[in-house]
Parts: sequence; C-alpha cells; structure tokens
Amino acid sequence: MSLRRLPRSRLFILAGIAVALVGFLGWFATGPLHLASAEDKPLSQGKPATASSLEGPGYPAKAVTDGDPKTRWSSAFSDPQWVQIDLGAPVVIGRVVLNWERAHATAFEVQVSVDGTNWRAVYSTTTGAGGVQNLTVSGLGRYVRMYGTKRSSGYGFSLWEFQVYAAAGSGPATATVNPPASPSANPAGSTGGGTGTGGGTGTSGGTGTGGWINAPNPVTNVKASHEVPPNKGGFHEFQANCSVSRTNLADDPIVFPGLPGAAHMHTFMGNTTTNAATTIESLAQGQTTCKAKGDLSAYWMPTLYNGDTAVNPEGLQVIYYKAGVTDYRSVRPFPKGLRFVVGNAKNTDADKFLAATEEGFECGNSYKNKNIPATCSAARDVKLNIRYQAPSCWDGLHLDSPDHQSHIVYPIDSHTASGWVCPDSHPVAVPKLEFKMAWPVNGDMSKVRFSSGAGPTFHYDFMNAWDDRTLAAMVQGCIVAARQCDPRGHDGRDDQQPAPYVLNENYLLP
Repeated sequence: MSLRRLPRSRLFILAGIAVALVGFLGWFATGPLHLASAEDKPLSQGKPATASSLEGPGYPAKAVTDGDPKTRWSSAFSDPQWVQIDLGAPVVIGRVVLNWERAHATAFEVQVSVDGTNWRAVYSTTTGAGGVQNLTVSGLGRYVRMYGTKRSSGYGFSLWEFQVYAAAGSGPATATVNPPASPSANPAGSTGGGTGTGGGTGTSGGTGTGGWINAPNPVTNVKASHEVPPNKGGFHEFQANCSVSRTNLADDPIVFPGLPGAAHMHTFMGNTTTNAATTIESLAQGQTTCKAKGDLSAYWMPTLYNGDTAVNPEGLQVIYYKAGVTDYRSVRPFPKGLRFVVGNAKNTDADKFLAATEEGFECGNSYKNKNIPATCSAARDVKLNIRYQAPSCWDGLHLDSPDHQSHIVYPIDSHTASGWVCPDSHPVAVPKLEFKMAWPVNGDMSKVRFSSGAGPTFHYDFMNAWDDRTLAAMVQGCIVAARQCDPRGHDGRDDQQPAPYVLNENYLLP
C-alpha cells in the first residue's frame, strides 16, 4: 500500500512515530549511555563485579556490568573507593567506557591486574568531569577496576555502567596467568613441574606448538647416568657473581613476552637489557653485571618491599651452578636459549617452599623459616637470606614449555648407590642453579614482602645467554672436574693448590 493512499490522520501518526524514533535514537547516540553493537559487545557484560563498599543494598557492584541503564553502583561517602570486574581470563584491553551518575569521580585511575593483587594504572586523571568517558587504554588484565580517590560531591562514587573492550584484533592472552606450581617435594626428589596454561613464543629455537619451543639442536642420544663416580660427596660447582641491573620493572619476558607492565615488579640481575621484549638475540647485544663477561644471561626475581619501599640486594649476589645429580660427570652446559621459572608466584604451601631451599629464610641466627620472619636481629651485618634451588634434568628437546617448567624437572632418588639421577623422561643433566640472595633488611620485618606476596611466593626466572665456549669451560673445569670454583673457575682450597683458573684476570676465557 502506497503512502499517498493513506488517510491524512494515519500519515500524521506515522510521521510522529518517525520523528520520535529519530529523536529517541539520537538521544542514545549522544546521551549518557554507550550502546555497544552486537559486534562491539563489551567483554565486561554480565561478568562478576565487586566493590570496596556500597551505599546500600539497592546499589550493588553487579549493576555496572548488567547492561541496564537504570541500575547503578554507588559507594560509601568517603575516599578512596573502587569497583572492579573479573573478565574471567587475561585480555589485552584497548578501551574502557565509564558512564557516571552525577556523583562522579574527579580524581581516579583505571587499573588492570592479571591476578587481582598486583595492579597497574592504565589511565589516571585529577580533572574528571563525569558523564560518559570513553577512554583509550592499553594493558593486559583479567581484572579491571576504577579506583577513585576524590569525589565530586559529598555523596559517594556512582556508575551506571563500566564497560571494558579488548584491543583491536586481540583475543584472550596466551601468557601464563597462574604461574606453574612449585616443587612438590625435596628438590632432589621432585619430578614434577607446574600445570599452568598458555606460554609465550621465543626465538633461537623452533616454533613448536601450544607454547612449546623446540631446541634447534635437540639432545636425543642420552640416557640418564646411574654410574657411581669417585668423590661423589665432594664439591662440584662454580659461582656466577652478579649484581642488580634493573629493578622495580613490571616485565617478564618468559611469562609475559612482549607485554610490558603485565607482571608484578621484578628485580633483574645479569644482562642489562632485560625487559618484556627480550630475546636471546637482544641479550647477545647487551652487557652484564656478572663478573664473568661471557655470562649475558638474564636472571630475575620478585622485588622485595619493606612497606612501600623497594629493597635491592646490595653488591654481588651468588648464583651457584652445581651438580644436581650424583654422577656430576654427566652434567652438560645449558643450551643457548633455555629458559624456565623456578617456584610459584601463587604458592601458599610453605612446606613445599621450604623443601626447595637450603635453610629456608635465614636471618641472623634464625634458620629454617618457611616464611619471612616477623622479626630479625637488628645487628648491622644481619640480612634476610634465601638459597633456593632449581631443577636440573632437561628433556633435551625444548627450550621452553607452556608452564615454563615441564621441560626441566628435579632429579629423583634412585634409592641405590647411584643416588640422585635424572628421570628417563628428562635424561639430560644440566647445572643446578641455586639463588643465594641477601637483602639489607632486619629488625621489624612485619611489613617486608615480595611483589608477588608472602615469603613462599618467592621464585625466579632464568634465560640462558652464556657464551657457549665460556659456559662449557666452566662446567667442564669445575663441575665435571669435582672442584669448588669461584667466578673465575678457580678452586682456592688449600688441598687444591696450585689450582688452575678457567678464566683470566679479566674474567674472560683465554
């Protein structure tokens, strides 16, 4: 039926409806509510939300993700307050839309976190004007929150909607969110790694699948040694003495490769260039804070804090390279590009943590502490110490695995004269790293913590970038030769004089 045949009264009705519809849609396009199209649905829609406080039961946190423009969250009438959304999985976030009620924030931050504990600001203002704020941001997070520090009025902070969108072209992140589990038994007796998910990509190795990075020169012709060597109870080690190169940097090129600021704060040693974009090739171009000039490896661990103040280890720290198996003669150098995580940033089992250490947390005359002690001798020379051991049996096939642990495991007790041996699944014996760290903090330790949390969350990361010839010479001249060496590869014990040096006076391989 054509319009010209309609009665005039019906034409007026249709025209009125059209005008009303245009006005209605125009109000939504320019008004306080951001409407997402089907293709532009916010990741936050329907996701769980929590808040620091509520004005009352009629203003719940979940109102900010329900998609209803008539419901809102409102906080108590004080500063600061927050509301946060759990997206359910880590996502690279590209945009946040805040639809404020009249009681808005004039000063606030938008923060992201992968674990709900360690937060990073991706937007900050002290001049917020309320209304609808469409904010372009960039950051990885499973959790996103508005953290308000100053209200616009005597009322609380109040939001109709809090919408979170992924960055263009991004999906769920593939980096590990829950770091792998810590050793489940004594380090010499544990066989397992973690069960985390995802993983990053890397260089200096095959592409692999599912987070595995293939070794370019796999070792496939090795069986775990069960031989009983001479001098099996002696020393078989050398030291890497390295100082802090960078600190308070929220990067982790193993767990969150290519994602700056995605991790908790770390303290780095060794290579001076380590950051989120680090590769074996980039490490080769860097310098080192280690005594041995050929050690361009990257070592890092969570930053220690006393309250809000970062505390760095002072001077050279000791990283032992030891034999983890009884037949020390079978130990081979790390392959270039091998990387792994030792321990678990999410660990809450203090007994498991203690099992991977020599004496637990040491402080003065206090030993075997499962956690950072609440008090410690205030004597001038007393420091907080930890000696934490890494696995040392490699599968021979992969430089990395999805959980950053499954490709390298702890030796097992053979319960025979062979002592500690590598399992058949991981037959290649490599050096056992042992971090021996000392932080200049003592006295009242009640506010001492790691960026990852309490003491048992301590862990460390390693990416091997040694000069191949130098590392091979140190392993052969110290571990395989059953000597106790310093960073020059020299055994200074009286019964070893005159002992050879592996490195010259400049800590270089002759």
